[in-house]
Amino acid sequence: MTFFGAHILRGMAVTFGHLAVTYIEGFRRLLGHKVSSRYGSKAKGIFTIQYPEERMVLPERFRVLPVLLYEEETGAIRCTACGICTKVCPTQCIWIVQAKGEDGRVRSKPEQFVIETNVCMNCGLCAEFCPFDAIKMDHRFELAGRVRQPGENHVLADLLVSTAWYAKTHPTDWSREEEARKKKAQKVQ
Repeated sequence: MTFFGAHILRGMAVTFGHLAVTYIEGFRRLLGHKVSSRYGSKAKGIFTIQYPEERMVLPERFRVLPVLLYEEETGAIRCTACGICTKVCPTQCIWIVQAKGEDGRVRSKPEQFVIETNVCMNCGLCAEFCPFDAIKMDHRFELAGRVRQPGENHVLADLLVSTAWYAKTHPTDWSREEEARKKKAQKVQ
């Protein structure tokens, strides 16, 4: 048997295994047994989702485009316009303009924050290097529009999501970050 033939047979075995598990899980479901979920990373067998009525549960680590967090209680944006995200971005698709006060002095918040989505390669480096946990990777992947535009730019208003939303979509990451924030606050006191 040739090298490529072994890989083809292995792939067919995986496909047949998924097919067999599908029928086994279906019969167990008909008999009233508790079976695994049909959605997400823990689904077994072959399944069909009736999109858009049904939606597949995405894994927490799934990432599409970056978003900016703001505090639910105060409405304050976490971003301080430090510019680290613009420096680490391999495609240079992030632009930040710092806000200026009435006296003309620079403030530590963004006046403009733009991400060119056609150029962004969804690497997550901006979120990883943000020292203020202001940038997080989003789950929303349905970004199609009816009009083709040369540069799909998401501005500050498009990018803002609340900390409550992030806590709901990323529960384990949020709980880990909150524990670290509490420990840091206790060390400061």
